[in-house]
Amino acid sequence: MEERFYLYNDLEQTKTRFVSFVGKNQRFDLAIVSSERFYGKQLVLDMQGNRFAIIGHDDLEEEGYIEHAFQLNEEDANELISFLSEVV
Repeated sequence: MEERFYLYNDLEQTKTRFVSFVGKNQRFDLAIVSSERFYGKQLVLDMQGNRFAIIGHDDLEEEGYIEHAFQLNEEDANELISFLSEVV
């Protein structure tokens, strides 16, 4: 049997917040994972859209980032950015 080569294999305690809210055009079902691994950023999982991104305040300010990461139109992305600005 071939030996597996790990780049890393860490076990870490995380804090996960599950949030669901309805925007003007769609529902958002999110899991927001806080971990030391992401250097102050959080792992945001869109459970409805099967998408995720590691997000910090700088990412929320980057034009088009949230639209691209979560495949949202500008209006829906702005609703998500507004929410994430409160929790990230």
